[in-house]
Amino acid sequence: MRTAYSVETVRNAERELMARLPEGALMQRAAAGLAAACAQVLGRVAGRVYGSRVVLLVGSGDNGGDALYAGARLARRGAGVTAVLLAPDRAHGGGLAALRRAGGRTMSGESAPADIARADLVLDGIVGIGGKGGLREAAVPLADAAARSRAAVVAVDLPSGVDADTGEVRGAVVRADLTVTFGAHKPALLIDPAREYAGAVRLVDIGLALPAEAAEAEALQHADMALLLPVPGAESDKYRRGVVGVAAGSARYPGAAVLAVAGALRGGAGAVRYVGPAGDAVIARFPETLVSDEGPKRAGRVQAWVVGPGAGDDASTVAEVLAAEVPVLIDADGLRLADPEAVRSRTAPTLMTPHAGEAAALLGVSREEVEGARLSSARELAARYGAAVLLKGSTTVIASPDGGPVRVNATGTSWLATAGSGDVLSGLAGSLLATGLPALDAGSTAAYLHGLAGRLAARGAPAGAHDVAEAIPAAWRDVRGD
Repeated sequence: MRTAYSVETVRNAERELMARLPEGALMQRAAAGLAAACAQVLGRVAGRVYGSRVVLLVGSGDNGGDALYAGARLARRGAGVTAVLLAPDRAHGGGLAALRRAGGRTMSGESAPADIARADLVLDGIVGIGGKGGLREAAVPLADAAARSRAAVVAVDLPSGVDADTGEVRGAVVRADLTVTFGAHKPALLIDPAREYAGAVRLVDIGLALPAEAAEAEALQHADMALLLPVPGAESDKYRRGVVGVAAGSARYPGAAVLAVAGALRGGAGAVRYVGPAGDAVIARFPETLVSDEGPKRAGRVQAWVVGPGAGDDASTVAEVLAAEVPVLIDADGLRLADPEAVRSRTAPTLMTPHAGEAAALLGVSREEVEGARLSSARELAARYGAAVLLKGSTTVIASPDGGPVRVNATGTSWLATAGSGDVLSGLAGSLLATGLPALDAGSTAAYLHGLAGRLAARGAPAGAHDVAEAIPAAWRDVRGD
């Protein structure tokens, strides 16, 4: 699991560690890891460190000191290192002296773009993790020059200009090919839009002691998923495995019902009950489905409901499902039709699965605001509705109404941006709810499997939602190592 911590938590841990170490030792640890990562990059882009050209973009904070000390290490290995000092009178004194002793040189920002254009590697040490609101005016030409160059761009701890705690981007930022972060991930390295600017991320352990309960975000990996996936026991039957009800589809959108059922059948539940006007289409495609046309109340035993995909204007079915005393997943039209007070008053778990546009409508803001502040948007929705929220997107964010770290999923692919993909995800997550997983775990597991299935289905080419559904078993086996 990759765990991200706030700036305040990281800085507190750094202060505690520095109190026990000789002065400057913690920065030297960071610089050593940073220099090693840069040397590996130079090995790929220039063939070797010796004779390569490195430009350091140096601000006034500790990130600038990290960059200077790392640059000194590269200079001692024969690299030609130039430091661009954005605030010469406030540059880190010890790092600057070390760079000069190693043969590095310094320059001001005005003539830097030409050096950047010739560089093999640009090291971004402009702004540290406390930066807010994008790059200052003097740094923007340097970031632009780095973006135009053929150099590999390595960010120190975090791309300069992004908000470390929120992942928001409120101005010009550095776009990195690699971010070398120290001690712990920061939320911006996991959550878009900032994550897009970080490139690959390498974590350097500098010995911080970070309390697990203080985490802001976590990204689950295969090993974590393998522990969450429900596996039937020797005495299991279809009812013990869980039955998921799907109330979806309409005369206009029968395919939504078919796709939601496709996801549900592959989510671990023992049986799927379908309720709605698309019964003929569902049974023709999936004869194992238990189909009813008498409404959710008379459908029979279920352990969880999925409601909303392709529902059109059927508010009565949504209300009937919300009144059930079992976990409920609300998606698509169901999000628009659900009475907010009915959602808030539920005692059984609720999982809402909006995309950015739907979340914006629920919050009364623009889609752009949601996409620019995914972390706070998911948390606000969860708190406002008393429900777990799975905010779909390039990085899916899953927030709990009880607070705690958000879950971030990045297994997806842009090929999942296809009609019906969300219906498959809803059925999959609802099935996992029916197996007994809590809402946060069901949403996290579904997002992970769905993203992985999208990759397996597409393999670099267009894939339809039905292809994604059919790839879920392969994703499941991949996670379990079968």
